[in-house]
Parts: sequence; C-alpha cells; structure tokens
Amino acid sequence: MTDLDKLAEVFASGSSEIVSTYRLVIHPNRILREFRTVWHGFLFTTRGAARMCVNGTVYELHPGSVFHAAPDMLLNTQVIGESEFEYYLLMYRLDKSGDEDSDHECDAHFKLEPGANPRVTELLMMLHQSAHAVDGIGRLRIKELFLGIMHQVLMGCNHRESESSPSKKVIEQAVAYINGHYMNPLTLNELAELHAMTPKSFSYFFHKYTGVRPIDYVIQYRMERASELLLTGNYSIRDVAFSVGYDNPLYFSRVFKKKFGVSPSAYTSQ
Repeated sequence: MTDLDKLAEVFASGSSEIVSTYRLVIHPNRILREFRTVWHGFLFTTRGAARMCVNGTVYELHPGSVFHAAPDMLLNTQVIGESEFEYYLLMYRLDKSGDEDSDHECDAHFKLEPGANPRVTELLMMLHQSAHAVDGIGRLRIKELFLGIMHQVLMGCNHRESESSPSKKVIEQAVAYINGHYMNPLTLNELAELHAMTPKSFSYFFHKYTGVRPIDYVIQYRMERASELLLTGNYSIRDVAFSVGYDNPLYFSRVFKKKFGVSPSAYTSQ
C-alpha cells in the first residue's frame, strides 16, 4: 500500500520537475500494445474505463483513478466498455541525488483512488494549457498547478481512507491551509472541495474538532493577522485590509470593530 505521507514529502521537497503533459483519448475496444516507460509519470482518468497491465500486475482504471508508473516498466492498455477512454498523462523527472533510500516511494507502480474531483480536472486542463511555457514564471506556474493537483489527490485519498468520519488530522490540515491562504478569497464550498468533502460535512467536522465554523475561523484568523499588522507597521487601513483578504476597507473596518470593539484606526492609536 502506498504511504501517502511519504509520497507527499517527495513532491513537497521540490525534487520533481514536469517533463511533458498530454491529454489523450482512446477509442472503445482499442488495445495499446506493450511499451516501456522512460520517465516517472501519473495518469489521471477523466472519462471511460480501461484495464492496464504493468509488469504483470493488472489495474482497472475509471474516472477518479490516478495511476503511477516509474521508468523502465512494461505497460499495455485495453479500453473496456463502450465509451472512449480519456486521460491526462503527466511525466516528470525525479531528482534523487543525495537520497540514501534505495527503495524510493516513486520507483513503483501503484494506483490511487481519490475519487472523481472536478477541481482536479480543472487543474489538469490549466496545466495542459500551460505545458509549453519556457520562461521562469511559466515554469513556476506549471509547478504550482502540479502541486495543487497532487494536494487534491492525496487529500481525496486521505478522506476516502477515513471513510465517512474524517480524522482530526484532516481538519488540522484544513486549518493549516486556511492559515497559509487567509489572504485569498475563501469560501465554504472551496474549502470543502479542497478536502474532498461536501460543504455540510466539512462544516460539521470542522466545528466538531475546532469549536467554530470554517468561515468564522477564516474571519477570526484574518482579524488576528490584521491586528498584528496594525501594531507592528505603519500601514494604511486600506493596505491592511487588502493584505488579509478584503477588497473593501469599509467592510473590513466593520468586521474588525465587531471583533475587537474598536475601529482599526482607534486600535492603532491605543
């Protein structure tokens, strides 16, 4: 069984680089004869179903399945059913210099089952459109999208493993995500989708483990950061508002006063 934490650590360490990205469609009943892999790669199934044989091991792929293979593996694929088999193929280079562990997590073939997630498909489309970027900013965008995809996939796997009742660790990860992205527009639907849950379920378990609702926590955390900015720097109210995720300084001031009992300007003078 694939260790999700170890797999996450591989990509969190920054030791991978996308080599190429493809979107492919195979017609029903088509068979792709044996071929040998050159790179590490992920295959994301978005439509249809197929049976893949890798070094003698057979995998059933369907929408939501994520398959991984390493270099020098023998593969063949047969489309099953009456629908076309559509998938995205992400091939990457893995830098293992200085890695003393000869049994690397990514030197194996395996399948992940995070479940169908429209956000993953959206990110795959964006990555495919950006795949030919050669400048530094474009390549950074590619890396950002790839890491976003892997985060979604691994969070989906975590949630499915914990069945209908997410572990406290999942909610801790949600809190950590909010703490790192509080300056961005955040909605309940987005946070729930990011952690492979329905909005109702995510809100329930977030409140169960933290004592507050998700959006209340977002507001609370933003106000704490805003108070720190107001006390430690000579910033305008408008700049502080923008820094913690509010486009409207007046609305920010109302929320701040509700939290602390005084306006931002009064808080600074005190």
